[in-house]
Amino acid sequence: MVSVPRVVVAGTHSGVGKTTVATGLMAALAARGLRVAPFKAGPDFIDPSYHALATGRPGRNLDAFLSGEELVAPLFMHGARGADVAVIEGVMGLFDGKSGGGELASTAQVAKLLGAPVLLVVDAGAMARSAAAVVHGYATFDRELRVAGVVLNRVGSAGHERMLREALAPLGIPVLGALRREPGISAPDRHLGLVPVAERPEEARRATAALGEIVRRELDLEGALRLARSAGPLRAEAWEPGEALEAGPPARVAVAGGAAFSFLYPENLELMEAAGAEVLRFDPTLDTALPEGADALYLGGGFPETYAGELAANEPLKREVRKFACGGRPVVAECGGLLYLCRELDGAAMCGVLEARARMTERLTLGYREARAATPSVLAAAGGQVRGHEFHYSAVEPGCGARPAWEFPETGRAEGFVSGGVHASYLHTHWAAFPELPRRLVRAAAGVRV
Repeated sequence: MVSVPRVVVAGTHSGVGKTTVATGLMAALAARGLRVAPFKAGPDFIDPSYHALATGRPGRNLDAFLSGEELVAPLFMHGARGADVAVIEGVMGLFDGKSGGGELASTAQVAKLLGAPVLLVVDAGAMARSAAAVVHGYATFDRELRVAGVVLNRVGSAGHERMLREALAPLGIPVLGALRREPGISAPDRHLGLVPVAERPEEARRATAALGEIVRRELDLEGALRLARSAGPLRAEAWEPGEALEAGPPARVAVAGGAAFSFLYPENLELMEAAGAEVLRFDPTLDTALPEGADALYLGGGFPETYAGELAANEPLKREVRKFACGGRPVVAECGGLLYLCRELDGAAMCGVLEARARMTERLTLGYREARAATPSVLAAAGGQVRGHEFHYSAVEPGCGARPAWEFPETGRAEGFVSGGVHASYLHTHWAAFPELPRRLVRAAAGVRV
């Protein structure tokens, strides 16, 4: 048993300011010289990019649907190794999860699995004594959960703060901070939330530093540390990618990165390395050739639509990707990677590996998915079952010559493409729960029949 000081920063609902508080707290603690391990509850890729910027460590996800409840604590221990304190940012409202009838994939579930106290962020912008009713409700809704502190956000004035503190005092839950409205401080955002750090690094760095300064000034950091240190020992062994699978034949996997393809779970890369792969990074918006000696391609998610012009103009790399894929070599593409392999994206010429056209829409496709492999591929054996999530504003109009990658038993819908060595889909999967996926990909890259 190891005691890792830890605190969950949760919100009463989405948009309450938990990312502001969590990222600012990470940055403020790191500025004091503490080694801060950052985590995000849920499947989101963007918030962890700010967490990494604030702490200098990889931002990692804890999601009981994607990985299963049994891996939440081991993955936490893996990511918190060597840290002085861990800060876990919640998702949506504290009790919101996969459905309205249970706690699966909620912030509350993650906090309970980690035995971590909750620091509740309340948007107090239009409340006074009613804030006490809100906090009381959240603190008593689940008696197995410990709401141990409150941060008041969007407080209007010193008088407003006094009213709020007086109202909350009888509850016995300490108010660790009251953040005033700061109209001049904001992180760059877009329709899916914050803009990933990789797209606007300097702007993101300034925003993160400003959040750290606000939290340092307005929040009781010693109180937050006492809260984190009040968490008891965690009965879990750290997850080890090398224990999840054995190394096979060596291979080289080229992994897309840069501004257009920044959505990758760190554990996916660690599992490929544990399976025997050397990970080679490249940027499809800048690099005109694939990394030398690549045996497979992994094209993760991101916002290729934002960089469609740059991607379309990079003809040399598109030709290499097309030649690589049409030669039967393993290619795995998730969401943004799928769009890049299409013939076009909103009229901009992409790689043309798939006889399909992609377009941006006004409709958000969002949700957790249980999936079954519809077609054997370099990633999954036929009938293999996984859990994942979709999160996109685009649609793909399929052509001919490819079979579906996944079937969703709940709806009967088929999704994605398998063609030759290509597996392309909207589905994001966290491979810690499914180590057979990276094992299969790396073996295919090494030329082993799968």
